[in-house]
Amino acid sequence: MMMDPKKQIEIIKEGCAELIPESELLGKLSKKKQLRVKWGADPSAPDIHLGHIVIIRKLRTFQELGHKVIFIIGDFTGMIGDPSGKSETRVSLSRKDVEKNARTYKEQVFKILDPRKTEIVYNSKWLSKLTLEEVIGLAAKYTVARMLERDDFIKRYSEQKPISIHEFLYPLIQGYDSVMVKADIEIGGTDQKFNLLVGRELQREFKEDPQVIMTMPLLEGIDGVQKMSKSLGNYIGITDAPSEIFGKIMSIPDSLMMKYFILLSGLPKYEIEKIAEGLKNGLLHPRDVKKRLAKILVNTFYGKGDAERAEGEFENVFKKGGLPENIKLVTLSSKDTEADGSIWLPKAMLIAGVCESSSGAARLIEQGAVEVNGAVIKDKKAKIKVGGGTLLKVGKRRFARLRRE
Repeated sequence: MMMDPKKQIEIIKEGCAELIPESELLGKLSKKKQLRVKWGADPSAPDIHLGHIVIIRKLRTFQELGHKVIFIIGDFTGMIGDPSGKSETRVSLSRKDVEKNARTYKEQVFKILDPRKTEIVYNSKWLSKLTLEEVIGLAAKYTVARMLERDDFIKRYSEQKPISIHEFLYPLIQGYDSVMVKADIEIGGTDQKFNLLVGRELQREFKEDPQVIMTMPLLEGIDGVQKMSKSLGNYIGITDAPSEIFGKIMSIPDSLMMKYFILLSGLPKYEIEKIAEGLKNGLLHPRDVKKRLAKILVNTFYGKGDAERAEGEFENVFKKGGLPENIKLVTLSSKDTEADGSIWLPKAMLIAGVCESSSGAARLIEQGAVEVNGAVIKDKKAKIKVGGGTLLKVGKRRFARLRRE
């Protein structure tokens, strides 16, 4: 039996930015039917990060209230690239990259979502079958003036930055997804508001009951400033090692702590209010609150045992000045090193998996974030000699011990 509609809305609205229009959602819930709650994600990168979890947590709330999640993997739209919030045209992905990333998305969302109440669909199922005549018909349903109401489009237009025609098509085909899955409600970040509203308009054009839209706040990254993004390096990936997740949560600014708790913890409202009150009156220390959130997240993605080990490792490394118990051991082959055992430091970091690119490694070195056997190295052209157990440390949380074959 479904919960009272007004009570459902009270729960649904917790932490959300906008619900448009609330009256329509009340009407849909009053019909006592199971709603179809749509969320679409383009697999532009292989890993889901905590910015996505803000929405996935809310989707789980809908499931707990008895509704069904329609998770659209944008294997077709991913090759176009969503222009939302972008200052320039995005580079299109190949089908091979999109398909590879899409496989990981399916595995990762079920760390939170209930598979029994989730329907996964790929939008290439209908978008790849559209004829040119149908695409033109879809384009005829929206004007250029309406498209230029988007903040990012009008900004680029006024700055004389190029806007490709295919970027105008993106909101239309995202909206067409809503038509095809008969969405009752669509959820997205605040930067997705325009696209979600287009979905409402297209459903009306196709004589469907328009979806209600819900936007969720964008989550700042661990730098505390910019939106969490893999390209900016300020993200926490849900496939990061447990100790990495734990350490990154402990490093977030105190000012962001409660926002992270509200959007990511999954705790009921009264629990979060209790934490906020404890911080305000000094009964709780920010460090202990962060530690609780870190354990909740590691437990969600890996399990209780990993959460406890990650906490223990954090205490060992940061409070006692020790090293991680299970420090990564990397064996370099003779092909990796020169005859005397030396290797270019960025190359060693890349092989050890403590950075994602040589250019990223070079930046970290120049910032003074890299130590070899306890010595800070700031020369990005430096070579290091690898012996029986050279200790490589990057930042505060990434360690590797290097040895030769």
